[in-house]
Amino acid sequence: MYARRRHWYFAMMGTCITLFVLAWSVVRLWSVPVAVGMCVVAMVIPPLAAMVANRRGPEDRWWDDPSGDPQSDEWWDELDGKKRPRSQ
Repeated sequence: MYARRRHWYFAMMGTCITLFVLAWSVVRLWSVPVAVGMCVVAMVIPPLAAMVANRRGPEDRWWDDPSGDPQSDEWWDELDGKKRPRSQ
């Protein structure tokens, strides 16, 4: 799933760069307001691309990572119904 998010990120950033370059190399010759509008759209894409790249999917198992505190991990395992051997 990480590869899919990465591909979406690079596609969105490629679109952003393409819009910006086309706006000021080609479109501005015919219409400056349209070129500015293209840049405004290009300005919105990078934050959206970052959100797409950093979101967690349902298969990302980040909540299972141990915290490093044995007492806390034992407590959470008990709440989740997991049985781990006690280390004493």
